[in-house]
Amino acid sequence: MPLPYSKKLIELFMNPKNVGEIENPDAKATEGSPACGDMVQIFLKVDPETKRIVDIKFKSYGCASNIATASIVTELAKGKTLEEAKKITWKDADRELGGLPPVKVHCAVLAVDALHTAIENYEHQHGLLKEKKPTDKEKVIKRLKHVIDPRKGLDVIRTKLVKDVEVENGVVRVYVDMEEDEQYAGNVREEIIERLEPLWDVKKVEVIFK
Repeated sequence: MPLPYSKKLIELFMNPKNVGEIENPDAKATEGSPACGDMVQIFLKVDPETKRIVDIKFKSYGCASNIATASIVTELAKGKTLEEAKKITWKDADRELGGLPPVKVHCAVLAVDALHTAIENYEHQHGLLKEKKPTDKEKVIKRLKHVIDPRKGLDVIRTKLVKDVEVENGVVRVYVDMEEDEQYAGNVREEIIERLEPLWDVKKVEVIFK
């Protein structure tokens, strides 16, 4: 039985491009979770004058499609301006790879989401936001919808792992319905902090376990 993957996808799985981590990146982002399946981490280096992506690397935890889509997305983004890279879609990745099996489309979505979030983080951290709206509870919850509850494989808002959120004077407090010594507590804390710290007006993120 032939594999449901294109030759290009298999080639990029076997020999992915842009693998690794950039030391002191200008921005980074993580989508997914290694505790429950696929995860992609994107690192960016951006020319401060031209706002062009001069280097981009990824780390991937997951299947062949996860690795190949992260590789092709980084290839598509390299050399582009931030505004150009924002326009890259999962359909672009799918087309470049010669088509993904329907059950693997989520891998392309994951890689593109990681790219877009890394760009957004860069804009927050370097004062490039067109509108500097103060971070509020709604914004925090929106970002937390990308943090996965490793016990259930869904985001921490849908699983109600996050009980409440408070935002006050640049301090964000996230109340988590989990014992601090539970197996995945450290992962959850790290992912919450990584998701919220880049916001332009957030000075501190406190993760408070029950």
